[in-house]
Amino acid sequence: MSKVDIPADIPPQAQETYRENYKKITKDTQKLFLFAGDQKIEHLNKDFYGNNIPPEVNNPEHLFKIADKGQIGAFATQMGLIAQYGKQYPNINYIVKLNSKTDIIPKEDLDPISNQLWNIDEVVELKKNSGLSICGIGYTIYLGSEFEADMLAQASQLIYEAHHAGLIAILWMYPRGSHVANEKNPNLLAGAAGVAVSLGADFAKINAPKDPKDLQQAVTAAGKTKLLCSGGPKIDDKTFLRNLYDQIYIGGTCGTAIGRNVYQRTLDEAIQFTKKVSEIIYTTT
Repeated sequence: MSKVDIPADIPPQAQETYRENYKKITKDTQKLFLFAGDQKIEHLNKDFYGNNIPPEVNNPEHLFKIADKGQIGAFATQMGLIAQYGKQYPNINYIVKLNSKTDIIPKEDLDPISNQLWNIDEVVELKKNSGLSICGIGYTIYLGSEFEADMLAQASQLIYEAHHAGLIAILWMYPRGSHVANEKNPNLLAGAAGVAVSLGADFAKINAPKDPKDLQQAVTAAGKTKLLCSGGPKIDDKTFLRNLYDQIYIGGTCGTAIGRNVYQRTLDEAIQFTKKVSEIIYTTT
């Protein structure tokens, strides 16, 4: 059993809830397999319908079926989807994604901003009324955007309020905008990791640099905030699993946060792939 460090902003009455939520999503380890299912807004429908994508992927329930039967730690998606499908899938550990935007406007035309859609009181109310295992919240920050101050302010308040309710706080940290020349620059990724820990996040999702050794700088800069690498577009299984191994056992990350590489498959294939990912995260030595 792993020891759970309790941040100082979590009040005494919420500490046991926080500890339980942390242990549930990490399988009582310090590692997390986060199944990211927020792309119905983020990417609209191009990742769910088209050539080489099984027809069942287009149905939002496909995400919940995978999260229910697959070997994941938690499933992150918007509160509206959880409200619509959660009662049918009460055994999933949920992370409520509190902000999202579409990708219709190219980043070359407008620096990105993703404003808050729901608040912590609404998350707590849904958890209480539904009885679902809502373990935490997620929020995206586009560092380097001209609107970053707005997102930083929202994120800082949400993390404080989430911790006050005993919820885990996860940040999606993406350097992006007209002033960002290379989103995967190792120094910039380390800077994003430093921002995440400065805001008090428990986990942070970042894009992976080309060389997994370059992750070591970001992992150190993140301190007590544990880093997860984004899965990105779907690639062949062997390459993906090798990259994941290197990110964790060379780069020092604490898991992964992937979507397309899991859900752009039939249900049976997706379930089997989560088992391969989990084996690398939780059992490889």
